[in-house]
Amino acid sequence: MTTTDPHAHALPTQAVVLAGGQGSRLRPYTDDRPKPMVEIPGTGTPIIGHQLAWLAAEGVTDAVVSCGHLAEVLQEWLDSADLPLSVKTVVETEPLGRGGGLKYAAAHLPHPDRPWYATNGDIWTRFSLREMAAFHAERDATATLALARPRIPWGAVETDEFGHVLDFIESPPSPYLINAGVYVFAPGFSALLPDRGDHERSTFPRLARERRL
Repeated sequence: MTTTDPHAHALPTQAVVLAGGQGSRLRPYTDDRPKPMVEIPGTGTPIIGHQLAWLAAEGVTDAVVSCGHLAEVLQEWLDSADLPLSVKTVVETEPLGRGGGLKYAAAHLPHPDRPWYATNGDIWTRFSLREMAAFHAERDATATLALARPRIPWGAVETDEFGHVLDFIESPPSPYLINAGVYVFAPGFSALLPDRGDHERSTFPRLARERRL
């Protein structure tokens, strides 16, 4: 996606945080709060607090937080917290799916003509978003995904060509990469998102086929 817009390749200063999931896999911790409000042990701060601090440290000044499940709990915390950036919350009145929710939230970003980050609100990570954004701009991509290599949750056995066991490896790295839930998007990306549904089954496969991802 080639463009001459001077803002198109600037470092993003705005982000969408998707924080509307049910968090069913973390029950009972999410019985009374959305998953981004689960505290990181020993810190006294919920996941979203750490994530917003990370975004601010990477140059983000404006964030749109998309709420859903138990939205009032998240909104109350955001209203009372001393945050290092400006935060606006939006609430889906009906489930839109991940792609639809992302599109709805992106419509509330302050600078639609500039690139933006997006994160899944239930992850706790740290790496250089500025380097990711520079990689995105260098490739003139429409979307850039952070990838991770998870560990297999069971032990593996290494054998030789004759079937002799050589070693036992506990939780080895997977041979596959997974979507880490952190993105950089070009201006106009939201127009490619579905109004409802999952962008990983529609928008992303299309961009991959077009070598724009």
